[in-house]
Amino acid sequence: MSALALDDIVRKLEDLPSLPAVVMELLSSIDQEDADISVLAKKVSYDQALTAKTLRLANSSLYGLQVKVTTIQQAITFLGFQTTRNLITAAAVTGCFAAGQCPGFDDKAFWRHSIATAACCKVLARRVRFNQDYAFTAGLLHDIGRLVLVSSFPERYQQVMEYRNTNDTYVLDAEHAVMGADHVMAGLALAEHWNFSDTMKSAIAFHHDPDAEGAGVLAAIVHVANAIVHALDLAGDPDELVPPLSSLAWSSLGLNQEAYLHVFRETELQFEEITQLLMG
Repeated sequence: MSALALDDIVRKLEDLPSLPAVVMELLSSIDQEDADISVLAKKVSYDQALTAKTLRLANSSLYGLQVKVTTIQQAITFLGFQTTRNLITAAAVTGCFAAGQCPGFDDKAFWRHSIATAACCKVLARRVRFNQDYAFTAGLLHDIGRLVLVSSFPERYQQVMEYRNTNDTYVLDAEHAVMGADHVMAGLALAEHWNFSDTMKSAIAFHHDPDAEGAGVLAAIVHVANAIVHALDLAGDPDELVPPLSSLAWSSLGLNQEAYLHVFRETELQFEEITQLLMG
């Protein structure tokens, strides 16, 4: 079977579900501070399901608001623009791809892992004084390329899962062996197609290779969070291996053992609540 080329993946992107236009706008403007908040609130409010999910998240104990927010405008007022943008993105992306397209692929476990990584990224980012909202979104989207491959090439991806289980190997290696391409390549193709910001593209591109030149702090945060979440087995996937961890990325965050134990505990607490809200 021939290896997948980038062109094969890009051709299939047109067939993928598209995010609501307002979410596409948010993802491409994540590096900009000067968005018009009232315009954003109005656009999001046209999508009732997205609004309901976003407000459920905004009112969760995660954000500890003293008041109940009932509109997107209120959420922005009390939580700030970046955090609200973050919640809207999470609400939209988790509902975007159809489940059950590939029998060997566990959609629920995929999202549990992505949400757990997002929660862990947020906790790590706070400790290293990095933007928590960027970190959360990057954690949520880091493996989005797997959904691209599952949606576009379900039969091939089923073979990937079979190869992984038979050879007890990492998903990335199984993808290379079976498809000749991987979810990083597919994730970047989608990031281009959906016009993600450069910040998000870098995090997706380097989350398995944070030591590469130009990878940046966000890639290190996502890389470490990804490994922690696998080690804590929050996705509930019995066949999952803990990926190789870059000692450079681990030490670059400058956290001691006690700090990491706090990170583990906070991640587990936040994860349960966010999962219920996004997947319930």
